[in-house]
Amino acid sequence: MVNARAHVFVSGQVQGVFFRQSIREKARISGVTGWVRNLPDGRVEAVFEGEQNAVNLLIGYCRKGPVGAMIMDVDVKFEKFAGEFKNFKIVY
Repeated sequence: MVNARAHVFVSGQVQGVFFRQSIREKARISGVTGWVRNLPDGRVEAVFEGEQNAVNLLIGYCRKGPVGAMIMDVDVKFEKFAGEFKNFKIVY
């Protein structure tokens, strides 16, 4: 099993459409840990850690988002896996 860490920024209509909640639910189902938050500039930022395929699936979900989202761009930076999270949470 190969682990991965991705730092993701999603722009477009991504706030007010349950984006963070849907990401959290998908992360929990897939066993991915990390966090997600809204940014003041209207983007959503997230860090995903877990099995590489599960992280890639979450990144793929960020490219389409929940109903009501209109994704303009997804910026992904892969970082060194740190294993620092116990679960996945919404950060305020």
